[in-house]
Order: sequence, then C-alpha cells, then structure tokens
Amino acid sequence: MPARPAKIKSVSLVMPTFNEGGHIQDLIAESAQALATCTEDFEIIVVDDNSPDKTWELAECCANAENKVRVIRRMKDHGLTPSIQEGINAARCEVIAWMDCDFSHPPEKIPQLIYLMNEGYDVAVNSRYCCGGGEERVGKGSAIQLFLSMSLNWGIRFMLHSYVSDYTSGFIAARRGVFEKIKLRGDYGEYFIDLIYRAIRSGWRVCELPYEATVRRSGESKTGSNLGQYLKRGRKYISTVVKLRWEDMTGEK
Repeated sequence: MPARPAKIKSVSLVMPTFNEGGHIQDLIAESAQALATCTEDFEIIVVDDNSPDKTWELAECCANAENKVRVIRRMKDHGLTPSIQEGINAARCEVIAWMDCDFSHPPEKIPQLIYLMNEGYDVAVNSRYCCGGGEERVGKGSAIQLFLSMSLNWGIRFMLHSYVSDYTSGFIAARRGVFEKIKLRGDYGEYFIDLIYRAIRSGWRVCELPYEATVRRSGESKTGSNLGQYLKRGRKYISTVVKLRWEDMTGEK
C-alpha cells in the first residue's frame, strides 16, 4: 500500500459529450451530488463537440454557483480524446476525473475513485472486469460487443500488464501531476489503453475498484452496433498495444 497523503480537497470532473442532451442535466445533477459527498470543492466541466441536439446549451442551463458547472463548446478538432484533453487542460483542481456521459458509468461510483486517491494512489480506475465488477448490455449488437470487449481486455492484459483488468474502462480519476507528464494520445477508446500502460510504466501507483456498467439512458452508442464497426475500432486498439510494446523494446516513450 502507498503512504496515505493529505485528504483530497478538490476534484475536477470532465464530461466529454456529443448528442447526450436527453440526460445531460440529470447526469450533472447526480454527479454533483456524488462529488459533494467525497470532496470539499469540485467543478464539472462539460466539453461538448458542438452537438446537433444542443447538449452544450442544455448543460449551460445547469451552470450556477451550486454545482459549479462550466461548458466548453468545441467547434473544431472533434473527437473523444481531444475533448478529454481540453477538459484536462481547463481543470483547476488537484484531482481530475472523467466518465462516459450516457449513465453507463454510474455517478454514485465516483466517490470510490476519490477514496483510492485518499488511500495514496495516483490513478484510480473503476473496472468492469476485476472481482465484483460487471456490465449490462441490451439492444442490437450488445452480445457481440460484450464478447469482444472481454476478449480484447484479456488479450491486452496478456500483451501489456496483468495488473489492470479493464484497459477500456474510461471511468478514471488521477492526480494532476500524472497529466503534467502524460498527454493523451489517440482519437477514441484506445487512448485509455495508452494512458494506463504508460502510467504503470512510469511508476505511478494505479489501482482498480469494481463497478457494474449499466445501459445507456438515452441516445445512441458512439462505439457502433455491428461487427464491422466493432472490428474497425478494435484495429486501433490492437495497433496501440503493438506501439506500446515497440516502445518498450526500443526505449522510446
């Protein structure tokens, strides 16, 4: 166990969004309630890729002193990874967290990430695949997506580091210092594989706690709905793993 540091006093929660207008206000409200139970000060940063459903406008309606919401409307360079990185750059607190914004990452599981920070870890991940975790998927392509996700994570653990069970979680909190050393790379979910492995390789203290991923509350998945779309995403994940292994062998970072 790492040495226990001073208690975390402030948390920035980044919400990368695109067409999440059907539930963004509920997500902000529930996330604010969860953050209030685990830290003295917090902010919520909604980073929206100029959603056609005006997610950014609905989020701005929540911007008040009570839940400390800021909205960044991105007009160019759209994508999940650039959105998260812009939120990190804008964050002012000592711990930075983010999550998927469709309620598949339950806001009530945010406090357990901060608990790990208070226990002395540098990076905390909510995991579907460690003991006690799980996920529920419904709808078209759900069974295929679940099988491919589990298989992918098993393969990544074999190729990279078995210490982490969920290399595609996307539900994370980390100390600001981590992001001063590591910038996100990639354009979709492969950024998370890259981030977690580089954090382990750099000696940051990483830990997981289980959670159960729930179904999207409204809207459509950005990952895809058929085998072809999943395999297209998967190729980028695999190429990221190969790149990281190449860096290990050549000493590049």
